[in-house]
Amino acid sequence: MRTTTALRRAAGAAVCDGSRTVVQAGRDLHLSWPIVQRCFEDYAATVQPQTPPETPAIGIDETRRGKPVWKQNPATQKWELLADAWHIGFVDAVGGQGLFGQVGGRNATSVADWLSSQPASWRAQARYVAIDLCSTFRAAVPRALPHAAVVVDCFHIVQLAQRHLADLRRRLTWRQHGRRARKGDGIYTVRKLLRRNKEDLTEDQHSLLKTELEYMGTYGRQIYAAWQAKELLRDLLGPAVSRTHVTPDRSAVSAARHRFLAHVADHAHLPELIILAATVDQWWDGIETYLTTAITNAPSEGNNRLIKLEARNAFGFRNRANQRLRSRCATTRRSRREAHPH
Repeated sequence: MRTTTALRRAAGAAVCDGSRTVVQAGRDLHLSWPIVQRCFEDYAATVQPQTPPETPAIGIDETRRGKPVWKQNPATQKWELLADAWHIGFVDAVGGQGLFGQVGGRNATSVADWLSSQPASWRAQARYVAIDLCSTFRAAVPRALPHAAVVVDCFHIVQLAQRHLADLRRRLTWRQHGRRARKGDGIYTVRKLLRRNKEDLTEDQHSLLKTELEYMGTYGRQIYAAWQAKELLRDLLGPAVSRTHVTPDRSAVSAARHRFLAHVADHAHLPELIILAATVDQWWDGIETYLTTAITNAPSEGNNRLIKLEARNAFGFRNRANQRLRSRCATTRRSRREAHPH
């Protein structure tokens, strides 16, 4: 069928800017799926920049795309990976400009190759790279951006402390009871309080936490010591400029770090705390950069949510290139709307 320029543009804008699926846009405009898809691709090519906009901070994170695709090599009879199940996304960590691009394969080579393929001016502007506790991403950054500093996201540091605390609680509960905690056990009563922040506990809740763990005996005191270590780690992250709006004093940061490490040293018989302290030391440069810059990887997590929502609305994607284009349009929709409000 013949279509006008205005109709083709409306079809492309409905998918790219209006967050409609291709099927929904086709029903609304009485067009077939292939026509709307071509209109969307043409429209996206006009509104999406050819190169990513410059930014001082980049966020890197992975999101699962689906199942990996394998193919058997007829010559060697070995199965070879054609498409990885993971997509690595590169986003603007401070400017809200959305997703810059995606690449398949969760490995350092894929990350370094994508960063190296960008213009030299873009790479020169990137001074920080925000990541989670992924050694793969950390290894890739110096290869492509040797001048950039790695920033460790504070959420994942606290999440790691919570995970080690939960592992220790379960281990000691099994050692004391020979089973999982159940209703009526002291540790069962306070299991959720252990995940709470110290400042969010009332006096009665804090008293209940101490009383129940003290009643457990040695194992309870060890669990309480692990909870204190988690809170000391949070105190270490507390002076970040994002919370105080003042660059933290190095002596205050050093004192907080010493208190945490000293507490762990006093409880060196708890392997979970030793592993936590070793991880903090291993990633200390990135943690210290977070304290002075307040850059986090939250934009990457937010974009991952939009990417998954786009895939759910479309009931999944078969074409990976189409999925990356749809994902980029979905994550840059807000920034394009703010740049052109009318």
